Amino acid sequence: MRTVRTGARVPAQWLAFACGLLLLAVCMLAASASAWVPHLSPLFASALTPDPAAKLPAPTRYSYRGTHTTVVKGIETPLRTRLEATVPAELGDVLAFYRTELSKLGWQEQRDGAVVSADHVKLAFASPLGPGMLALDRKDASTAVNLVQKNASVAANANVMPEPGQAKLVFSNISETEASLTINDRTIKHAAGAYAVSLDLQPGRYSYEVSVPGHPATTNILNFAAGDTWELTVGRDGEAWSPLLLY
Repeated sequence: MRTVRTGARVPAQWLAFACGLLLLAVCMLAASASAWVPHLSPLFASALTPDPAAKLPAPTRYSYRGTHTTVVKGIETPLRTRLEATVPAELGDVLAFYRTELSKLGWQEQRDGAVVSADHVKLAFASPLGPGMLALDRKDASTAVNLVQKNASVAANANVMPEPGQAKLVFSNISETEASLTINDRTIKHAAGAYAVSLDLQPGRYSYEVSVPGHPATTNILNFAAGDTWELTVGRDGEAWSPLLLY
């Protein structure tokens, strides 16, 4: 029968083998910890999985996420839904996630104008509701996500759908005095309480001025892309609100 004495010295080769096992165990522990530590190196990052509670596809792992919608009075369904998120993952992994999840929802990727690089992605889609857009940008050790879906039927019913290849500007005045909008060498006067007026424009950058008696004129520049609808509103106090990308 063999016996082992306490205090026996371990041969050098066995000591090296034991140290190797310990190092392997530490590495395995770090890999399993990535499921609950959000800022581990991407080498140990877990796969991105969809969050069933998100209005638009989004991974469960994120450091920031927000959903924004635009609506018109009397219609509850949004004209436009936008998801912003910051995902602690490589841009390529986030792109693969969205191509997979959007495809499951019937979004069809459009090749025209697509941009795919190591630090920036911009893709257009045709979704079951209307046009969609995905933009991804490398941000430190994370990826910034901007995902937009437009609802074409709601825009048509609300009379804010741009003509094909054009953009639209909607001018609203809820103040108690007349307001005027000057854009593209044209001045539109809008009586207090009247229905919103709209103007079709070619895509491009336009300077504009909103004037209300008794208030300083508001000037700014808007970049109109084809298919976009912007809204300019004069509030009840006579002040011009910030431009809103309505659709």
